[in-house]
Amino acid sequence: MKTKLFLLSVAVMGLATSCQQKPESQPLADEIQYVDPFIGTGFHGHTFPGATRPYAMVQLSPDTHIMGWDASSGYHYDDHQIYGFSHTHLSGTGIGDLGDIMLLPFSGGDSIKPVATFKKETEKATPGYYAVRLENLGVNVELTSTDRVGFHRYTFDNPKDRRVMLDLGHVLQPNWGHKLVSNDYQLVNDSTVEGTFKTQGWAHFHSVSYRVTFSEPMTKIYQYIDGKLRSDSLFLKLHSEKDLKFHYRFKESDKPLLVKVALSPVDVEGAEKNMEAELPGWDFDQVRAESADIWNKALNKIQIETNDPVVKKNFYTALYHTMIAPFAYQDVDGRYWGMDKKVHTAASGYTNYTAFSLWDTFRALHPLMTIINSSLASDMGNALVQGYMEGTILPKWPLASNYTGCMVGYPAVSVLADLVAKDLAKGDLNLWAEAGARSSVYRADLAEKFKDTRELDLITRHVYYKDKFGFVPADSIPESVSWGLEMAYYDWCIAQIAAKAGNDTLAKAYQEKAAYYKRYLDPETKLMRGVMADGSFRTPFNPRYSSHMKSDYTEGNAFQWSFFVPHDMDNFIAEIGGKKELETRLDTLFTTSSQIDGAEASGDITGLIGQYAHGNEPSHHMAYLYNWTDAPWKGAERLDFIMRNFYTNQPDGIIGNEDCGQMSAWYVLSALGFYQVCPGIPVYAIGRPMIDKATIPVSGGKFLIIVKNNAPENKYVKEAKLNGKVLDTLFFSHADLVKGGTLEIEMTAIHP
Repeated sequence: MKTKLFLLSVAVMGLATSCQQKPESQPLADEIQYVDPFIGTGFHGHTFPGATRPYAMVQLSPDTHIMGWDASSGYHYDDHQIYGFSHTHLSGTGIGDLGDIMLLPFSGGDSIKPVATFKKETEKATPGYYAVRLENLGVNVELTSTDRVGFHRYTFDNPKDRRVMLDLGHVLQPNWGHKLVSNDYQLVNDSTVEGTFKTQGWAHFHSVSYRVTFSEPMTKIYQYIDGKLRSDSLFLKLHSEKDLKFHYRFKESDKPLLVKVALSPVDVEGAEKNMEAELPGWDFDQVRAESADIWNKALNKIQIETNDPVVKKNFYTALYHTMIAPFAYQDVDGRYWGMDKKVHTAASGYTNYTAFSLWDTFRALHPLMTIINSSLASDMGNALVQGYMEGTILPKWPLASNYTGCMVGYPAVSVLADLVAKDLAKGDLNLWAEAGARSSVYRADLAEKFKDTRELDLITRHVYYKDKFGFVPADSIPESVSWGLEMAYYDWCIAQIAAKAGNDTLAKAYQEKAAYYKRYLDPETKLMRGVMADGSFRTPFNPRYSSHMKSDYTEGNAFQWSFFVPHDMDNFIAEIGGKKELETRLDTLFTTSSQIDGAEASGDITGLIGQYAHGNEPSHHMAYLYNWTDAPWKGAERLDFIMRNFYTNQPDGIIGNEDCGQMSAWYVLSALGFYQVCPGIPVYAIGRPMIDKATIPVSGGKFLIIVKNNAPENKYVKEAKLNGKVLDTLFFSHADLVKGGTLEIEMTAIHP
């Protein structure tokens, strides 16, 4: 589209000047009151309600669910038991891990592993704070935290029987291969213990060191090794590969018992330093208040106005969820465990991050971050490149300094290309281009290095077939179409980075690979279809068919994968027969039967409108593709339905896995009224805003969004103006946004 191309040139020119200006300050609004951490804890949202701070390593939360898919975060809203409170969690993932260093206060009984019951009405959660009453154990529990230290406050009904269990055998999803590897434990003094806890799971080599300090001395310690009580546990230092549990008893008192738990990814000395630096005192209420203040400042990155309380709560809860991952993964002294399994000390200004759910988050979370926290977006890009320097390949789903190899392709290059396009890249772009190129080819050296570990999942044959044949043969490897389409986009991203670095040869080579998506276009079915090694399309062909990790599509089917060409929309539209044909295909997608065929269909296919599946990321851009047709109003209808029906104020209010903030970032951007269809092209498509007004501090001052005549029945855009000028099409540039100004959107109940 000519207008789009014009906007691209404006974006490049505008960024050069706008980034030199300082944003204006504005008073903080009380946005924390609208956040409900229980949203997403039901259905398959897989979020947790516990205490944490923005992008913090400690995520202290109750573990109510240990086995199965809904144990991914350790918590599910339907549960009524609590196994304990552990200090690390994953937010909204489809695979579970972590759940490190679990404590449970209790009174009464002689169980080696007591389990608490609770009533939902006693639970309370706000950003940075969680509370619950353990009904059967007679304890009121409150939790808060700093970045690296969890802080517990226990109030016992029975002042004569105050005990705490430290469970060093606890892991999440042991039925999915997560297991204890070893424990190193030491009693430091009568109120402090420390150690290193090692597990093997989704993160194949996971080590977390800890220091636990009680506000009172322990009067007695009971130690259990594989369920057997030892009598010589006092002053014990031990190494064991077995399940360790400790019961600590405290003297009679009606005062609350306080517990501080510092974590380190490196060693116990790091945990001790983290506690000394972040939480030297014992003022629980002060730490809770500090957490609330930190969260409120973070949530004020966007101030909205709306008369709809549902929208207000959805919006700020979603914004909260976008700030939990990735999280900082290093000690206060800068030391961290690198992707090369060595201890590094961060250079000045560098922070190591982990838990990048990149296949999900490249689509909306990272683009959102470039708007509301561009410096952090740049830092996270640097962390990905640093991961390449340590491990010789860009991370895909890095977790606790491990490559997990989870999901499709090499999506880190999307994050990097978007930073480049928005002039937010820091560092040597030749190194960035090299990182992208080396991560896009089959690496036999790493296949050998990662042999017999879960990190081997990073090295698949999809990239080998792509470079050998120009497509991925469906009869050679599963998920061939999904990989083929996404690798075409990722190769385009590498081309953009290389071009900006001045490496024209590399850019040209990868620009050619970016067109490989055309090989999967089937003119007969008008869908993206598996291609066999002999060049023929797969037969028989059922576009509704899904088989998890076994079919030609990742977590979906042909309907859900036939619109992923974000980097080449104009040529894609020409290939399929024009704008009217795109509109027809989108109409079919949203109106056909929602039946999914296949006995092993992916559980990720949720939130269906026809065959559009909002509960999983491959569909997230599709409603906005109507902006490339003559009927953008149809996209507004779909967006209105999605935001009103698939995002609610209830625990089941997220229609699929939250995926480390992606589901929520989609809502934040869409509720503001726009979305970036292609990270790497700094242009936003206007959709259907849910807010009445928004104020976003940006480098050039403030970007205002004013929505006129907004109402549930007024779901269509009548006119859009940028700084008083009517937009010819429903697109505007990132450069226009960051230099500040006003986007006015007038709504109507009548579509064109």
